[in-house]
Amino acid sequence: MDTKGKYTETPMSLKQFHISEDYGFILPEPLNDLPLYYKPWMDIARIMPELICSHSLRLRIHNMPLLETHLLRTHRELGLAHLVLSMMTMGYVWQEGERETVNMLPRSLSVPLCEVSQRLGLPPILIHADTVLANWRKRDPDGPFSMENLELLLTLPGGESVRGFFLVTLLVELAGVPGLKSILDVINGIHYNDVAMVTKALDVVSQAIDSMKQAFKLMHEYVDPSIFYGIIRIYLSGWKDNPSMPEGLVYEGVQEKPMEFSGGSAAQSSILHCFDELLGVQHEGSSGAFLRRMKDYMPPPHKHFIENISSHPSLRSFVLQQADEGLTHAFELCVARLVDFRNFHINTVTRYITIPASRAKQLRANKQGMTEELDAIRRAPTALEERGTGGSGIITFLKTVRDETKEISIVQCTNGNQVLLDRSMAEIQKAVSELTTE
Repeated sequence: MDTKGKYTETPMSLKQFHISEDYGFILPEPLNDLPLYYKPWMDIARIMPELICSHSLRLRIHNMPLLETHLLRTHRELGLAHLVLSMMTMGYVWQEGERETVNMLPRSLSVPLCEVSQRLGLPPILIHADTVLANWRKRDPDGPFSMENLELLLTLPGGESVRGFFLVTLLVELAGVPGLKSILDVINGIHYNDVAMVTKALDVVSQAIDSMKQAFKLMHEYVDPSIFYGIIRIYLSGWKDNPSMPEGLVYEGVQEKPMEFSGGSAAQSSILHCFDELLGVQHEGSSGAFLRRMKDYMPPPHKHFIENISSHPSLRSFVLQQADEGLTHAFELCVARLVDFRNFHINTVTRYITIPASRAKQLRANKQGMTEELDAIRRAPTALEERGTGGSGIITFLKTVRDETKEISIVQCTNGNQVLLDRSMAEIQKAVSELTTE
């Protein structure tokens, strides 16, 4: 949070930023169908994996009528339309893998996608807000928000691993909601100089970050690394910083010059950006530039919420000025848990990308027959071997972001006099230092 920002007397609320008290950035109860006029879109979108696997999606889209978008009147209708059209876009571009890409998106798809995107303030490509935040429904409406009771509205090739990837990510988002709501308490507590209020709110934030990590662990249970690496990843890839499509993609009927957009990325999730702003994490250089660019791939109200957090007085400065042992401990625990979460992310990416990429290189040199699992890895796109679907150098990026998070740790706080750390505080510092290992 920026110490130079001016605090407004008008209290912040989540609702003004289209954030749910119960679901956070997740869209509550997304629509699962569009008005009848848009049946040609829905008919294709609902059988995308089959059409891709039969190599017939491109033909279906070429034969698709050009539909008007003005009949999409509500935010929910526009949101589902963006999911439908951007899903079809990824399938159309990547139907034949990285070696038979296209340079132009047909008018019947590009024109409505760009119109819907403009109305929503989103880019015309599949994003985190589509695949995760607005792509779910409960099997039993009265049942729990759990893996067993959730299913996707639309999916991509990859079977149960696709379901697992998107829904586990959804559960990670849900786990962070208590911490998201507590950000407002931190801001108010600083405004009223209420140390107890800030301390209590930070305890909730740190617990939420830990809960996010526990939810993230489900990825290893529900997503097969070979399926993710060999089949799923390419459909999340964009046409910016991607050697497979170095010139981008022409959106026919929109503009003649090719456009470049990044693919889906965890960096498009607003929740970690919020915690970074709250704690004062500074992302510099190329990693900072990438994270700032990813904010343009978020729904505009969510991006504005992140910016609003940064406009309030600095939490870290408040902690240093107060020199309160309990407050400092709570702040340090948030930092340690955020570092821990990012370490776990690095380890997960290693399992799902780095190791399969290494195996892919070996397998491509082996021309003998192999199991379906290994063949999927061997045929995975080479352009993504060391890059994320958003286009970043994935491991280097994640380690930089992790290290920048560590830098905000307060080893000793001063407020005119040195404050000695008690045993529990020292334990937090020890935990932070130990989290340097992968």
